[in-house]
Amino acid sequence: MNRLALFDLDGTLADRQSALNDAVTGLCRAHALAPVAEQWLRTELADRANAEDFARLREVFGLDTPAAQLWQEYVSLMAAAVTCRPEVLESLTRMRESAWTIGVITNGAGDIQRAKLAATGLDALVDGVAVSGDLEMRKPDLRLFQLAASRCGASLEDGGWMIGDNPTGDIGGGHQAGLHTIWLRGRPWPDGLPAAHHVVDDVTDAITILLNETSE
Repeated sequence: MNRLALFDLDGTLADRQSALNDAVTGLCRAHALAPVAEQWLRTELADRANAEDFARLREVFGLDTPAAQLWQEYVSLMAAAVTCRPEVLESLTRMRESAWTIGVITNGAGDIQRAKLAATGLDALVDGVAVSGDLEMRKPDLRLFQLAASRCGASLEDGGWMIGDNPTGDIGGGHQAGLHTIWLRGRPWPDGLPAAHHVVDDVTDAITILLNETSE
């Protein structure tokens, strides 16, 4: 099988939830936002964030700070707070040493997702990145998977793997793209969705499976 592995970013390679908590807290303190505004932000940004969210924040709560400034502050705070565990970086390094091609395919705004990749050091370990916000399409759109493979210098026609925590976006999209899939369990599994090829609790377990594939 082709040694192409496409990884989701948030909740798979990087801990978005902890970073989100820290970033929202920091932003609200910096601008002395009321608790109701902080709760609004946590709700609105729970799944994803983009610049338009901060335009709405400014309108709803009558803030004087420009929306673009609020967004850039949030991006900077997220980049400062986001983490990728050392053992994940080490496992990805082992994959590269074993001649795997590694890509990231992620939903989200391009500037914030790239800031996360740079801040965690993941950008040095991947061959290509496809971000939904750059393209006005989201996983499980097949075109995003095709672009991710292309940016890695690969083709979906040669097969490979998709690893992620979102059943529909990552695993459903991976199936549609003709890839083998590994699901990081946690979210509810939708009825009627084909099962992943493997189910794990941690992305390092998924990488171990891939490295064992290499050695066989």
